[in-house]
Amino acid sequence: MAALGMTMALAGCGSTGGSGDVTLKLVAADYGNGSSDRSDKYWATLAREFESKHPGIKIDVDVRSWKTVDRDVAEMVKKGRAPDIAQIGSYADYAKDDLLYTADEVLSVPTQANFLAQLSDAGKVNRIQYGLPFIASARLLFYNKKLFKSAGVSAPKNWDDIKTDAEALKANGVTTPIALPLGSEEAQGETMIWLLSGGGGYTNNADDSYDIDSDQNVKTFEWLKKNLVEEKLTGPVAPSKLDRTTAFKAFTSGQVGMLNGHPTLLLDAEREGIDVGILPLPGIDGKPKPAMGVADWMMAFKQNKHGKEIGTFLDFVFEDKNVLDFVGQYDLLPVTYSANEAMAADTAYKDLATFQTVLPTSELYPSGKRSWGGVSQDIKDNIGKAVEPGGNPAAVLGRIARDATAAETSE
Repeated sequence: MAALGMTMALAGCGSTGGSGDVTLKLVAADYGNGSSDRSDKYWATLAREFESKHPGIKIDVDVRSWKTVDRDVAEMVKKGRAPDIAQIGSYADYAKDDLLYTADEVLSVPTQANFLAQLSDAGKVNRIQYGLPFIASARLLFYNKKLFKSAGVSAPKNWDDIKTDAEALKANGVTTPIALPLGSEEAQGETMIWLLSGGGGYTNNADDSYDIDSDQNVKTFEWLKKNLVEEKLTGPVAPSKLDRTTAFKAFTSGQVGMLNGHPTLLLDAEREGIDVGILPLPGIDGKPKPAMGVADWMMAFKQNKHGKEIGTFLDFVFEDKNVLDFVGQYDLLPVTYSANEAMAADTAYKDLATFQTVLPTSELYPSGKRSWGGVSQDIKDNIGKAVEPGGNPAAVLGRIARDATAAETSE
């Protein structure tokens, strides 16, 4: 990997946009859970350091909530004001509209080669990489060991255990035995976690087509509705109204027995003195199923013809120190081989070992589909209705599936 740290000349970039200083507009998502750990601070520090080393390039950073950032960037592009760089959840629609630089048009060879192969492949459209993985994570089931011990239960091994553990927690006075955040913030993630655990997923493995209303997926949501929601085991806030951030804060305050979470939650819970257990969410029958993996993406827009400057900045972003500074702050996983090796060798990150172990076999969002951005938003807006009183999981999943297939085939 030492060779990957070598500096190589950048070739094949877009024009600089003229002489003099260039200002790159970066729109990025906020990974913090409040004002104290907003991502603005990381980007502001990184931008100052970069600008001190590259006085001809300025970085204008605009950090936005995950609730709106994908929609905000789409609106900017629609109005002809695309940022130079966006760090958001979906890239494929922009790639297929020929709005993005390819990875090899902006990145040096060592930077591009250093991405984990699984993530590089996930960033491709028609075998060409446009999506640059920024961070990775995997989802595991978190549980509060103190609450479990007090209720006399142990970590679940299948879905029946999840239900009986939740019932025991409720009987012991736990406010939210199991959180089910299907609100607008990240319902597409919570949904995928449960679909995989139930033996399904968003796509058909045979041909990669959408399979959102498969029998397995419908059965999963029928189980959630009947066994958790209708049994009042999911807490005082309806799943369709519960956002991930709210659920995480309730967990770190000791009000939640178990929920699906990412590595950042581990750090936040430990800061609040919560004794946390983590394990892959058991399959419906106890047999291991793939965990959900996540890669959030960076992409470089061609509109302003700043390819050379974008490449210079992105090579800096993906240096090991800068990667580890970000993932270390939020307890996430790096996207490069060299940074992963450094993390694995550092005992300060030992709590992330389980996440690193499941990441290589995890399944990611179908980000390479042009339609995924819209489908993801549809799931965020509507999947919670499947478990509401009177809700019909088959009908809700069926409608989302039909619209997803129509969106994909119309392209």
